[in-house]
Amino acid sequence: MAIHDVSVALTDAMPVWPGDPPASIRPALRIRNGDPANVTRIDIGTHTGTHVDAPWHFEDDGITVDQLDLDVLVGRARVVEFSGSRPIDAAMLARVPLGDATRVLFKTENSALWARGGFHRDFVGLAPDGARYLVDRGVRLVGIDYLSIEPFGSTDFATHHTLLRRGVVIVEGLDLSNLKAADYDLVVLPLKIAGADGSPARAILRDIADR
Repeated sequence: MAIHDVSVALTDAMPVWPGDPPASIRPALRIRNGDPANVTRIDIGTHTGTHVDAPWHFEDDGITVDQLDLDVLVGRARVVEFSGSRPIDAAMLARVPLGDATRVLFKTENSALWARGGFHRDFVGLAPDGARYLVDRGVRLVGIDYLSIEPFGSTDFATHHTLLRRGVVIVEGLDLSNLKAADYDLVVLPLKIAGADGSPARAILRDIADR
């Protein structure tokens, strides 16, 4: 069964959400400088690259990333593909076969943005009514292929609130450019950072043997 790495690499030059800490990855110790080992210093925000949003990110009474249920982060997931630049709304979701999927990952034109560098405001997000549609269907995890699931420019952050208030885990910053729309086995594991609102994560999808 093929394993697909759908994480983006952490680098100094990677785009971050406007106002978030820039990524800084620097040598702390180097053998070539006479140190006994190579050690790297990493300074990043909790929502850098491929990352997980815990409810506490937008809900002050929500659980933190170290309290997330691992059963949500590991299991069968459905990759759904959308074209165009419109936010994904309930009407669009109603036209795709979600079935009984409880983990849904959106592949959009965002995946091509990773190769272009810089931050792009015109990414595809999930509309608030789309978030409500997923919550009503019992979806427990939602992922998207750019730095935020919220359309850029939102002032009320309704998509985040709708999902996180119901305990839905959000995975942002995926790279699904080499994946087709299908079901996969998902593993996405954030760092166990005590009391944190989110964490960078390594996310993989594995082909299903009986597909």
